[in-house]
Amino acid sequence: MTGPRIFGIAGWKNSGKTGLAVRLVAEFTRRGYRISTIKHAHHDFDIDKVGADSYRHRQAGAHEVTIVSGTRYAIMHELRGAPEPAFEEILARLAPCDLVLIEGYKREPIPKIEARRLEAARRDLLAPTDPHICAIAADHPITDTDLPVFSLDDTTMIADFIAAKIGLSPACR
Repeated sequence: MTGPRIFGIAGWKNSGKTGLAVRLVAEFTRRGYRISTIKHAHHDFDIDKVGADSYRHRQAGAHEVTIVSGTRYAIMHELRGAPEPAFEEILARLAPCDLVLIEGYKREPIPKIEARRLEAARRDLLAPTDPHICAIAADHPITDTDLPVFSLDDTTMIADFIAAKIGLSPACR
C-alpha cells in the first residue's frame, strides 16, 4: 500500500463522529499504533487566543505562524482569501504514522464508517449513495442495509473492523 493508511468517520452534525473518533484514537494508541487525525470544520474556527503573541503575529499579516514549546508545536496557516486546501494537500503535510483517522470530509473517496444517532437522524443518509462507506455505527437499530452495522459505542469491534479493512498489522498489539 502506498501512502498513509486512512480511514474516515462521516456523518451529519451531532451524529457522534467526534466521540467515536476520540475513542478510536485512544483504542488504536492503546494497541501501540501511531495515529494522526484530520478534522474538517465547515465553519470559521480559531485555535489561538485573542491577545496572545501568536494571535498578534497573525493579525499583523503573517502567512504562517509556528508556535513551539518543549511539549508540542503548531503551525497556523492563514488562507487570506485563498481557497481551502485540497484534502490531499493536508494529508501530505502529516508526519508518517500507522493510520490517519479522518473526521468529516464526508464526500472524499476514502473508506469510511457512517456515524448515526437517532436524535440527529436525517432523511438523507450517506451510505445509500456513497460507495466508500463500508459500515455504519449507530445508537439505534439499522435494518435497511447490507453493510456491517456496529453499536456506536462498540469501539473495540469498530477498531478491529477498521484495522482489518485497511490492512493494519496486528503486530503492535
